[in-house]
Amino acid sequence: MSWSRRRAGLSADDLAKSLPVKADKIVEWESGESLPTFKQAQHWATLAHIPFGFLFLKTPPQDVLPLPDLRTVGGVAPTQPSIDLLDTLRDVLHKQAWYLDYLKEQEQAPLPFVGKFSTDSQVSEVVTDIRRTLGVDNLPVQQSNDEYIRQLVGAADAAGILIMRSGMVGSNTHRKLDVGEFRGFAISDRLAPIVFINIADAPNARVFTLVHELAHLWIGSTGISSVSPSSNRKDEAFCNAVAGEFLVPEEQFRITWRAVDNWIDTLPELAARFHVSRLVIARRACDLALISTAAYNEYYRAELDAFRQKKSSGGDFYRSAGARNSKRFSRAVVSEALSGRLLLRDAGKLLGVQPAKIHTYANKVDE
Repeated sequence: MSWSRRRAGLSADDLAKSLPVKADKIVEWESGESLPTFKQAQHWATLAHIPFGFLFLKTPPQDVLPLPDLRTVGGVAPTQPSIDLLDTLRDVLHKQAWYLDYLKEQEQAPLPFVGKFSTDSQVSEVVTDIRRTLGVDNLPVQQSNDEYIRQLVGAADAAGILIMRSGMVGSNTHRKLDVGEFRGFAISDRLAPIVFINIADAPNARVFTLVHELAHLWIGSTGISSVSPSSNRKDEAFCNAVAGEFLVPEEQFRITWRAVDNWIDTLPELAARFHVSRLVIARRACDLALISTAAYNEYYRAELDAFRQKKSSGGDFYRSAGARNSKRFSRAVVSEALSGRLLLRDAGKLLGVQPAKIHTYANKVDE
């Protein structure tokens, strides 16, 4: 009980208020002086985000990241992953396992682009192949950042990639993902490749993370990313370079970049020229050493703070669920459920949707 409480970052007072009992009772339970009721123990497990059966183990289980950790903070890898990150990874891997079984029944052929290159390849070759596979032009047409992301996500979905986007654990609005912990991850698989984007990040930063994670698939690399411009890992640096060249080609960028006293003043002009956000332009300037990493990080934090201060309207549930699950995965689950090959109950668990609303979800998933 002590382990589960500390793991969830809860104090004795926090649990006492939620159960509800007196704080002294929490101390008694953890010391073994008294025992909770069956219902109280169930409630405890829910609050601590653990399976109920964990409370009956003789020793606490070890929390191990199921994917390689490619993150760095100041050149040092983070130590302990949060339970929100762990639960998100497990949820995505559970969905992938189901989807792999589904694809094998469909006798799906392996995707040729997954692992086609390596970190020893030319960045330009990888960029060209991603563009060709997704069917996108050298530069996006004049459109908003959100429209460009939708175009890329739709193209990746059509190519066979599951693009999952969420800023919370499952559909639990009380468990927000921390962008300071990770910005995305990629799971390289020839049948069911996955890209997950943490949308707790600033909207203008997400397109860079998306292309960064796509690059991981093209070099056959699986892992959790911070997408840090100062990362010293070879695979992360390579994927940063691919994302930068994909979004803002270096040759054209250097021609149009002007060294001025206040580089921020040049961002609107360059953003309009390359049809990407100002933040992407700043990131490209940082990667090409035209501005310092510290200057970029300060600008990025300002963008993130501005995003966090905006009031959210809550959004449409079905659209959010579609983004969280990916449309490709959603269509597969819905198809199996409506054909009777998958119980509505099981489909609801996979999608995070009430079984009775699967039909409604089916009608809205491609909107």
